[in-house]
Amino acid sequence: MLLRLAYLTMTQAFAMIRLLPMSDRDMDTEILALRHQITVLERQLGGEKVRFSPNDRAFLAALLHRLPSQVLRRIRLVVRPDTVLRWHRDLVARRHAAASRPKRSGRPRTVRSIRLLVLRLARENPGWGYRRIHGELLVLGIKVAASTVWEILQEAGIDPAPDRASSTWADFLRSQADALPACDFLETVTLSGARLYVFAVIEHASRRIRILGATAHPSASWVTQTAKNLVMDLEDARCRARFLIRDRDGKLPSLFDAVLAEAGIEVVPSGVRMPRMNSIMERWGQTCRRELLDRMLSWNQRHLLHALRKLEDFSNSHRLHQDIDNARPLHPLPVPDSDPEQIARLGILRRERLGGILHAYQYAA
Repeated sequence: MLLRLAYLTMTQAFAMIRLLPMSDRDMDTEILALRHQITVLERQLGGEKVRFSPNDRAFLAALLHRLPSQVLRRIRLVVRPDTVLRWHRDLVARRHAAASRPKRSGRPRTVRSIRLLVLRLARENPGWGYRRIHGELLVLGIKVAASTVWEILQEAGIDPAPDRASSTWADFLRSQADALPACDFLETVTLSGARLYVFAVIEHASRRIRILGATAHPSASWVTQTAKNLVMDLEDARCRARFLIRDRDGKLPSLFDAVLAEAGIEVVPSGVRMPRMNSIMERWGQTCRRELLDRMLSWNQRHLLHALRKLEDFSNSHRLHQDIDNARPLHPLPVPDSDPEQIARLGILRRERLGGILHAYQYAA
C-alpha cells in the first residue's frame, strides 16, 4: 500500500508541474471540463457509489484536508466533503495507533516444557479441569497461574473437564482391549457361483484372527455350534474375554448370545449402519478381500476353507500389524541385528504360500 501511495503521489506531482506553464484561462477551462465530466459520471452511476481504493482515499484526504469546510462544499467532488474529512480522521487514527503500539508484548510466553506438561496432564486425566491441573503443578513445584493453565488448554483446543470426562466408544474399546474380541460374516462367491459365508473372530489386543468356518447356509444351529467352538477355543488359549462385539446381522440368532452369556461373555451389538463401531473387524475383512479373496478363484467350500486356514496362519504368525507396534499376534519381534558383517551380507529367502499370493521372508539357514 505504501509503495502504491508513493507512486500515486509522484504521478500527481508531475501533473502539477505540467500545470505551471498553463495560463489562468486554460486552467479555468480545464476545471469547467472536469466538473462537467463529474456531472456526466454521476448521471450514469445513478444511485451507485464510486469505489475508492485505500491509496486514493489517503491521497485525497492528504490533499484536501487543509481546505476549510466552506471551500470543500464549493468544490465539485464525487463524494461529500464530510466523507473526505472522515477519511483524514481515519488516516490520522491509524497512524496514531501504529505509533502508540507497544514495542514489547505482555508477559513472556510460558516455557514450552510447562505447556507440554499441562497438555499431558489433561490428556492422561480426562476428568481434571484447569484448576485441578494447576494444583498438581503446584505439588510438583511449578508455579504458574490458573489462568495460564486455562489459556494453554484453550489454545490447544481441549474441551472443559465435563466434556472430556464423558465415556466414548473409543475409550471403551481401549480400556477393554485385553478382553474384547469381535466377530463378523464375510461373503464370497465360488467359481460355480455359489455364495458362501465366512465367519471370523478377531481379538482386539493381539489382533489374532480365528476363522470359525464357512457355509452356504448359516442356519441358527450352525451359528450356535460355531459359538460353542469359539468358547472352547478361547478357553484353550486362556483368553479371558468379557465382551464380544457383533453387528445386528440377522444370521446371528439369540442362541448365539445365550451360549456366550453362559461362558461369561457379554455380547455388545454395534449401532445400526455404524460399521466404525466394529472397525477392527471391518478392516480385517477388507484385508482378507484385498490379499486373498480378490486374488484367487475358489472351486468349492473345501478349497475356500483351505485358503482361509493358510491366511489365518500367515496373519497370526508372520503378518505385522501397525496397531500393535508392528508386532505379530503370536510371536514378538526379534531383537534387531547389530552385527555389521551380518547386515552387510543379508541372506533372505522368500517363502511362497498359496501359489505366491502370500509372501513370507526369513533368513537363509
